[in-house]
Amino acid sequence: MILDDLTNVTKVRIAKEKAALPLDDLKKQINYDAITYDFPFETALRKPKMSFICEIKRASPSKGDIKTKIDVEQLAKAYQQAETTAISVLTEPDYFKGTLADLQQVTGAVDVPVLRKDFTVDPYMIYQAKTAGASVILLICAILDDNQLHEYFEIANQLGLSVIFEAHNETEIKRAIAAGARIIGINNRNLKNFTVNMDNSKQLRELVPDDILFISESGIKSHAEIAELEAIGVNGALIGETMMLADDKAQKLKELAHGQN
Repeated sequence: MILDDLTNVTKVRIAKEKAALPLDDLKKQINYDAITYDFPFETALRKPKMSFICEIKRASPSKGDIKTKIDVEQLAKAYQQAETTAISVLTEPDYFKGTLADLQQVTGAVDVPVLRKDFTVDPYMIYQAKTAGASVILLICAILDDNQLHEYFEIANQLGLSVIFEAHNETEIKRAIAAGARIIGINNRNLKNFTVNMDNSKQLRELVPDDILFISESGIKSHAEIAELEAIGVNGALIGETMMLADDKAQKLKELAHGQN
């Protein structure tokens, strides 16, 4: 399965990175006195209108190359100028052609919250996200056990990082809630076979309490879909390929939000 492959290659990659820079040395790069606990991403998501998380993604296992030749800093600034709520940066290199350097470039170029989107399989990756300037990390319930979900969430909280718990079904939602999730992201893409079902967010929305922020991820392409999500109380939409392929980022975001051409 693709998800198993992604998890395995990530474990190999992180083992090499830990060997090159041990965790204790990585932790020394963090200015703990400067850590704040205002969680700006969560504040932004609580606003009444739909929030948009625009993604920087060169490729994916399902689509292959999307847009490989990009100026990451310029793209991040274009997203910010389009008034996106946050920016998601893929840092997985083997399947998505992203890097941690991309994340560092983005966080250095914009002042909106930035998500490190990767297959978090080790606490080391959470500290990496912090040193690279991220505000948010992703924890995928399908690849972590309950102890890991609790442990990784606690580390993120200590570092002032928000966490999106990604779930695909009722069982994973219950596990995320039990771990203390403040944000749950429902991926409309099945990470085992990469098929997309836009009804996934709609079907699972009622299982998430109103005091937990709700994000719909993957496959969103139109204002009609945004309107349907907004109607059922979805707080945010994470949009990758649609935004990556748009020549005019501001116009595309306006179309998604308001249906304007």
